[in-house]
Amino acid sequence: MSYRRVMQTEPTPADHPRIDPSAVNAMVSEAFPGSRARCTAIERSFATATLITSHEDLRPGGFIAGPTQFAIADAVLWYLVFGAIGRVEPMALTSELSIRFVRPAIGSVLNARADLAAAGRRNIVSSFTVWADDNAHRPSAVGQGTYALPTATA
Repeated sequence: MSYRRVMQTEPTPADHPRIDPSAVNAMVSEAFPGSRARCTAIERSFATATLITSHEDLRPGGFIAGPTQFAIADAVLWYLVFGAIGRVEPMALTSELSIRFVRPAIGSVLNARADLAAAGRRNIVSSFTVWADDNAHRPSAVGQGTYALPTATA
């Protein structure tokens, strides 16, 4: 199936209700109580998240660790799936996630934004940016990911 065909078959905003960040956060808190990332905005084509860092997230020199940045990237990609498909349920799975660390992340709040690239019946593809504190113009990590949507089984 070509890219153009996938884009033509994806749902339009009128096809599903708007998702609220509080609904995403409530589901995440119930299904994954250890998750510290919180959805701060969600639309059909993008999502944002924040994570308050702790001492355990830091490497020597005060740098926010790569695994912590990876975690918020994975979370924000997952939140974007909810906006793209129009429902909040813990059913999508990470299929692929590629991250590039472009500069040290120094700060107490980690932020991320995911932007939709393509939505099909089985996959949601998007890109993301991660930054510390209010330095959105100076990302610490960038990348892309794919989430797989499960098929119905009998």
